[in-house]
Amino acid sequence: MARIAFILLCHKDPEGIVQQAERLTAAGDFMSIHFDARARKADYLLIRRALAGNPNVTFAQRRIKCGWGEWSLVDATLAATEAAVAAFPRATHFYMLSGDCMSIKSAEFAHEFLEANDRDFIESFDFLSSDWIKTGMKEDRLIYRHFFNERGRKWWFYQSYELQKRLGLTRQVPADIQVMIGSQWWCLRRRTVEMVLDFCAKRRDVMRFFKTTWIPDETFFQTLVRHLVPDAEIETRTLTFLMFSDYGMPVTFYNDHYDLLLSQDYLFARKISVDAAELKARLGDLWASEAVRFPISNEGRSLYGFITGRGRIGRRFAPRFWETEASLGRERELLLVVCKKWHVAKRLVDRVRQLTDIPAIEYIFNEEATPLPDLGGIQTTLEKRTRHRRALLRMLFDYHGSNRLLVCLDPAAIDLLQDFYADRCVTRTLEIECEFTDDYLLGHARRVGLAGERTPPEVLNRLLPTIRYDVRFESDRLRDANFANLTRLRESASIEDNTAPLARFLSLPPETAREIAATHYLFTD
Repeated sequence: MARIAFILLCHKDPEGIVQQAERLTAAGDFMSIHFDARARKADYLLIRRALAGNPNVTFAQRRIKCGWGEWSLVDATLAATEAAVAAFPRATHFYMLSGDCMSIKSAEFAHEFLEANDRDFIESFDFLSSDWIKTGMKEDRLIYRHFFNERGRKWWFYQSYELQKRLGLTRQVPADIQVMIGSQWWCLRRRTVEMVLDFCAKRRDVMRFFKTTWIPDETFFQTLVRHLVPDAEIETRTLTFLMFSDYGMPVTFYNDHYDLLLSQDYLFARKISVDAAELKARLGDLWASEAVRFPISNEGRSLYGFITGRGRIGRRFAPRFWETEASLGRERELLLVVCKKWHVAKRLVDRVRQLTDIPAIEYIFNEEATPLPDLGGIQTTLEKRTRHRRALLRMLFDYHGSNRLLVCLDPAAIDLLQDFYADRCVTRTLEIECEFTDDYLLGHARRVGLAGERTPPEVLNRLLPTIRYDVRFESDRLRDANFANLTRLRESASIEDNTAPLARFLSLPPETAREIAATHYLFTD
């Protein structure tokens, strides 16, 4: 059976560290602790005394002063790992943790998971070709030597960096090494850890190189593991659930996140709020529990994006100068069908195609698979379509040889509606108001990744009112915009009542509009 040696890097909250060590080792696992040398010696001594009688806990032989972005973090990890390898010969896996991490599964589940998956879990993406680094320096992290801490000694950091750039003092990556990058939170098998430590002892050139790279905790183990272990034995992901906000800050979890955390496909999570006493207590009890089932839905990231995105109403893409100056044309008419139930809008569009000569395109800005002609590449991705929306529509008008074009939009795309109404062309909008059952809304949540087939009922029950409110909010926002030429088709209305708005919207004779409104399958789910 798998047994885990936890590698704990920490610098605060000595009482919490003691509790974490006692909790995680109670199930037969181990822990090796590195307590930052910058922290108070009294706190370190408190931890040592409290855990002195626990044979499953050891400490790094060296306490290192750690700084963000420095080699010191890797050095501290190596020191704690060396101590764990020496002290715990029965450990089969080594798992990196911080003091802000907590288990979100039971020890029983974690052991069975690792036993069944004989591989290393570590994010390991190509440093240069991947988009793992979103902002800031990239290749310069490697080819220049970084002797100073950017946060603690900022002036020296950039003076040294700029001087090397001016003098052309670049260096080469060791010839047989492909630098990789990823999260520092890994879980490695014993033989992998032993190979890494052996490599460190033999390859002093590689060690010298990484010691002066910038933020090596994101590259050192990620590179060495990929260098030493066959790709088939590496799963390029972390087993620790963590998310970052739009501002690059770690998302913090609180008491009401318990059900969400348990449903994620991870063993641990960070960061847990220091004030989340109830969450910590429940997760602590969970680690020691037995025979617990964990339905995995893994909707955490998409749900977080949905919740935080609510209220951020505005233009996602700023208009480019060639779009604000270019018009679809005064003589053209853009017909927008806005509907949350995409299948209803598509059925309406299909009937319009059958009974009129109006070119009609489905959710061009929402579905990448929407059939489109080759327009020179502008149509290939949703991002390109949205960014160059006016240019795209001009090309579609030209392609179809028509001055009228019908396009479907999701009601969330208020920014697109505003942009099209700002154009010189005539813009008309038909909002299709549908009825939404709880089952439909839950199905919608699953389709867009807010929930999975195994999402716990209590999570769905909390999510459902939010989704229903969001649907109503999108419709209200459309009305509040006071768009001209806005008509509505209602699921609850009669065929006669829907005929008039259809005739106005499509500029059709009443009899043709009524034939479309009478489509018997239009609103069926």
